[in-house]
Amino acid sequence: MSPRRSYDQYCSAARALDVVGDRWTLLIVRELLAGPRRYTDLHADLPGVSTDVLASRLKDMERDGLTTRRRLPPPAAAYVYELTGRGRELLPVLQALGGWGAGEMAERRPTDALRAHWFALPLLSALDGEGVVEVRLREGDFHDGVFHLYAGATDGPAYGEGPAPREPDARLALDARTCAAVGRGETSMTEAVRAGRIEVTGDGVLAKALRAAAG
Repeated sequence: MSPRRSYDQYCSAARALDVVGDRWTLLIVRELLAGPRRYTDLHADLPGVSTDVLASRLKDMERDGLTTRRRLPPPAAAYVYELTGRGRELLPVLQALGGWGAGEMAERRPTDALRAHWFALPLLSALDGEGVVEVRLREGDFHDGVFHLYAGATDGPAYGEGPAPREPDARLALDARTCAAVGRGETSMTEAVRAGRIEVTGDGVLAKALRAAAG
């Protein structure tokens, strides 16, 4: 475990950065907002991080009360990492940071890695209401671009990979370019539905509200 570095400033922003300001820490939080994850899964979805750095960050985050580690019962018998309540309080911080950085996403660079679920937090910010939303990125962007969101959830995972675990309140089909445009604020969810850039299906309250708002 690395020694804790500090700005040694009596300032809430500085104290926050003492805990989450190290490289990769907030991106690990982003991944764990999907719920418990194994080390190997975290490493796979954080391209560019070394095994040593990831292990060190996870230990630091556990020390600082952001994460816990537990062993799954048989037959899994694997360790998983998950956010504590304090760690999950970083959701709006990440959403605000993502909103601020959205203007930097005009074009995807050839060296940029991409995972479908990285669009989960921007889409969560753009959704009004509560419920489970299944998102499918249209063919051509990903081989398996399906994830789900827990809109309005105050505890538990904020999103998850793959299809929704139950009948979703709405299903959305869109492409990566539209996801990025919504995240940048270039178009709203309602405007994208109205323009046919987002296809909404389902009979839940969220699906009906999106279709009604789009006219």
